[in-house]
Amino acid sequence: MTSTQQTPDPHAHGPAGGGPDHGPSGGHGGGRGGGSGGGEDDHGGHGHGGHGHGQHGGHGGHGHSHSHGPAAPVSRHLRRVIAAILIPFATAVAVGLVVLWPGGAPPHERTGVGFDRQTEQGEVVAVERVDCKAVNAGQVPPTGDTSTPQGREAVNAQQGQCEKATIEVTSGPDAGRRFTEIVQPDAPRRLEEGQGVVVAYAPDAPHDLQYSVTDVNRKVPMAVLAALFAVAVVAVGRLRGLMALIALAVSFLVLTLFILPAILEGSNPLVVAVVGSSTIMLIALYMCHGLSARTSVAVLGTLISLLLIGLLGSVFIGWASLSGNTDDNTGLIHGLYPEIDMSGLLLASVIIGSLGVLDDVTVTQTSAVWELRQADPTMGPRALYRAGIRIGRDHIASVVNTLVLAYAGAALPLLLLFTVAQSSVGTVANSELVAEEIVRTLVGSIGLVASVPVTTVLAALVVSADRSAPGTGGRAGTGGRAGAARGGRRRRAK
Repeated sequence: MTSTQQTPDPHAHGPAGGGPDHGPSGGHGGGRGGGSGGGEDDHGGHGHGGHGHGQHGGHGGHGHSHSHGPAAPVSRHLRRVIAAILIPFATAVAVGLVVLWPGGAPPHERTGVGFDRQTEQGEVVAVERVDCKAVNAGQVPPTGDTSTPQGREAVNAQQGQCEKATIEVTSGPDAGRRFTEIVQPDAPRRLEEGQGVVVAYAPDAPHDLQYSVTDVNRKVPMAVLAALFAVAVVAVGRLRGLMALIALAVSFLVLTLFILPAILEGSNPLVVAVVGSSTIMLIALYMCHGLSARTSVAVLGTLISLLLIGLLGSVFIGWASLSGNTDDNTGLIHGLYPEIDMSGLLLASVIIGSLGVLDDVTVTQTSAVWELRQADPTMGPRALYRAGIRIGRDHIASVVNTLVLAYAGAALPLLLLFTVAQSSVGTVANSELVAEEIVRTLVGSIGLVASVPVTTVLAALVVSADRSAPGTGGRAGTGGRAGAARGGRRRRAK
């Protein structure tokens, strides 16, 4: 049914729109705008023009409607359909956790290479400047040729000013023991008196060379920054922010207690990543956004997008012959645990890395469709999809750009090396180091792009299937909303 709308005189009294329309809903709808308006909508109702003084000086109608609160929940039948999909999925995730749960990281003999070495805490107790020639007696004498990095390093080692730091071990069985560390003039890290440091312990080395400084102690600034982050999240997000922090802690526990040890034990990295990511998704979304049909739609959209990312990642990682063993860290892992499928580990990292951004996209799209439906209950699934996808296009543009820049920022030193070598774009893209990041970025971005229409369609279908129980007035009172919307449009037309 359609209603005739006329632009009313802002000083006129009485109804300016069409007369009463007795529909099946039997509700009374009236325009709530600043001017006079008759309330008619597709559900039927009496449109009464009243003498309410609006903000714009006109006379607004009063709507006899009881549907001004939050949108009614979806029907019981639809909740059962959603539960029939999500409950078996959650059950399968729980079974996967039980079956794949590791007993802890398997033991191994420390190699003393990279992160695989014993470390203790230490403190710089004294720093003095000395002549490099006096402390670098074993260095190659300078050749005078400073055109090469080796020549410049040799010259500095003999002619520059070095720092001789005295370090005291503060933890472990050798607490209180002191050793010296020579800091070369071109060293990227300087040591200061009173500074906390991390020292590596090599028990098989000669006594005077068993300890060496590997890094500085950053626990205090990192803890302060984490505290500031938590305060900011709770101050702005309040209860939602607190629940988000708890979900973040749970995600970290799943990562460290399940995903990483299970992969080290030899379980399939892809299966472990799917089970772990699904666990994080269910806990984080329902904890932060509540147990509702809206959240369930976001879960379904995220799940479908993750499956797409896993499928595309598996295809293109195999097609591009990416081994996943591209740097010192992955080489060390492969050396310690040769049974780990490194290409599967790469695919697992793609899935886990995409999960956080996917949650953001699916929750935003679902909330947008729900709010659109609440603002205009007459919108059908097609109209809701079109409106929601317009919002999603803006989200796609910003999220994809963010993801690409995040990966580019992480690989910035590598890109600088390629620039210094004056390599062509094709050569750079073809190298496994960069190709791995390209596949990771593009596969994740395709999943993000696909999550927008998928989630929007699901949300539009679910929220359009809303049917309130008889007598609740959930849909019967939509005349008031429609009248209010038309009243607002007439007011804006003036």
